[in-house]
Amino acid sequence: MCEDVMESKGALAKLERMPVSRWHWKTFWVVGFALQFNGILNSSGNSVLADLVDRGWSNNYWNAFFSSAMMVGFFVGSLVAGSLGDKIGRKKTYELCIVVFASASLVAAFAPGMVFLIVCRGLMGIGMGGGIVLGYGSFTEFIPAKSRGMWSARISLLGNLSPLIAAILAAILIPTLSWRAVFAVGSALSFVMLFVVHLRLDESPRWLINNGRVEEGIAIINKVARESGFEEVLSPDQVLEDDEELEPDDDTKLWDFFHGDLGRRTLVATATLVAMNLSLYTITQWVPTIFVNQGIDIKNSLQMSMIMMIGAPVGVYISTLIMDRFPRKILGAVLIVLVAVLGFIYANQTSRTAILLIGTVMIIVLYIYNSFSSAVYAPEVWPTKQKMRGLGIANSIGRVTAIVSPYLVAWLLTEFGVVAVFIVLGALLTLCAVILAVFGIETRGRTCEEMSLDSDQLSSTR
Repeated sequence: MCEDVMESKGALAKLERMPVSRWHWKTFWVVGFALQFNGILNSSGNSVLADLVDRGWSNNYWNAFFSSAMMVGFFVGSLVAGSLGDKIGRKKTYELCIVVFASASLVAAFAPGMVFLIVCRGLMGIGMGGGIVLGYGSFTEFIPAKSRGMWSARISLLGNLSPLIAAILAAILIPTLSWRAVFAVGSALSFVMLFVVHLRLDESPRWLINNGRVEEGIAIINKVARESGFEEVLSPDQVLEDDEELEPDDDTKLWDFFHGDLGRRTLVATATLVAMNLSLYTITQWVPTIFVNQGIDIKNSLQMSMIMMIGAPVGVYISTLIMDRFPRKILGAVLIVLVAVLGFIYANQTSRTAILLIGTVMIIVLYIYNSFSSAVYAPEVWPTKQKMRGLGIANSIGRVTAIVSPYLVAWLLTEFGVVAVFIVLGALLTLCAVILAVFGIETRGRTCEEMSLDSDQLSSTR
């Protein structure tokens, strides 16, 4: 397996020691903007649905099918792209994901009816769900461990600007053209990004070397070395000599991700992403409705929600400053508990000022955690050879939470009220925090090669 990589003084160790260079910045911008265009198509759905309802195309039931189709697509895309990413490479699979959601978006722009449009939205979800796994997952393989948390959080910051960009794009295009223009423009931007990814994004040298394609991997590492002024430029012969025990074959089966060492990683990554999906989709999607149920009129409800959501980019920005300063599993568990506690306090407020202040703080903490979970910790816990499959499985289970939680919230809100929603949410989040604190694997400052160690060995080394 990959245990020998950690001890070798070969190519991957040299890559880890190189300073951040133009190559790293280029990779950051390419992956970041690809994730952002992915997010724009994702976030544009609410605006599109509003126009469809206004034109008589849709109603509440069709809207639910439209949203559910995307989430089902996310579930499928996470699993399929995860498997392909480990098998045929990060870059090829990422390009395939962009082709899928860009093409589906283009076809959606010419949809003759709502059923056809829902099918297109499901196909978009497959590409977007896979793109999220590949984007965040592969980026962790490019950045040195000592600053990987900060850089991954920065990627999350770029991605989390997409809801704002989508809202601006929809505000310009829908009144003047219609919802079709949103999908057409989104598709065009995505195809442009596909061209950029194809020309400017390198395959992960870690994936190449771990899969026996040493010469290709070392060529990329040599390029990085030249750009960064690093003196130790290796030849393929030197790499083979240092890393001669690397085995390209990987016989990991699906069942292996649910027991033993990989099973522990699946449990931890899944709990991390379930907490993110549970809190993010419950709070951001239901806050306006909760306000209305508390007797606040719809106009003030929307205004208060908008003010609170200013905390989202603030939270992601703060995550870039603190991510590498604290042990990962402790930081994650504390953030989950904070969201749960703030949610309960928030639910018991009656003053609008208190609701706004506590709610905004809650959103800030939530988006720090959003950055931690999806961009940093969940992608980090996996060995290189199994990374995309493991991350895809964890993401797909997290998506199930996003599909189920709206129905749970609706039932709790109707039958028991706002406080019950946050009590149940807090209990579920606390369970996720306990799993992370007890079974979590510390990843801060550890290289991708170190993460190929058995998780028990990792726990005993720090």
